[in-house]
Amino acid sequence: MKLKVSAQPIPDVLLLEPTVFVDDRGYFKESYNLHDFEEFLPGVKFVQDNESKSTKGVLRGIHFQKPPHAQAKLIRVIQGSIWDVA
Repeated sequence: MKLKVSAQPIPDVLLLEPTVFVDDRGYFKESYNLHDFEEFLPGVKFVQDNESKSTKGVLRGIHFQKPPHAQAKLIRVIQGSIWDVA
């Protein structure tokens, strides 16, 4: 997998876009690859993956955490769009 990684205006916020392979059967993408994450996010230890589905208009919060309990956040949008506030 090769990720397209784009820095965002907010420090430490990155947009990660995986390569998506599309054909007449549908699509395939690698959603996580340790090697790629280590290349683009050295020192980040990805240890947990959660998924939720929300209907239109739902507000969800992913809260900031101070050390020693700080965690990097990875947000994935499978369908539709989100307004992400950091």
